[in-house]
Amino acid sequence: VSENAITQHYDVPENIQKILKISCYDCHSNNTVYPWYSKVQPIKWWLADHVNEGKAKLNFDEFNAYTTKKKLHKLDEVIETIRDNEMPLKSYTLIHGDAKLSESDKQDIEAWVKNIKNEIQ
Repeated sequence: VSENAITQHYDVPENIQKILKISCYDCHSNNTVYPWYSKVQPIKWWLADHVNEGKAKLNFDEFNAYTTKKKLHKLDEVIETIRDNEMPLKSYTLIHGDAKLSESDKQDIEAWVKNIKNEIQ
């Protein structure tokens, strides 16, 4: 685990950690689990591009390296993208059905994000 990982600096309850691992970490952490078909071109390039783009936008394993302003902005984006059903990507949930967020998952994440934002401010 990276020393800048969100879990090293903020409380991440077990239920939230489970949601993040299943629905977010493949594209938004340093712990991407690539499926077998990721070795097939051009899928390999496509997946690598998506994962790299995801990590560039938000990396939970590098979260504490962000400035306070960037942390708060990224947390706002977490709430916004899950509310708008932009995350996880539909292309991801087609293959990883368990990554789809329920309304309860969304509410739990939003409450957790608000708690972290209060800690940061």
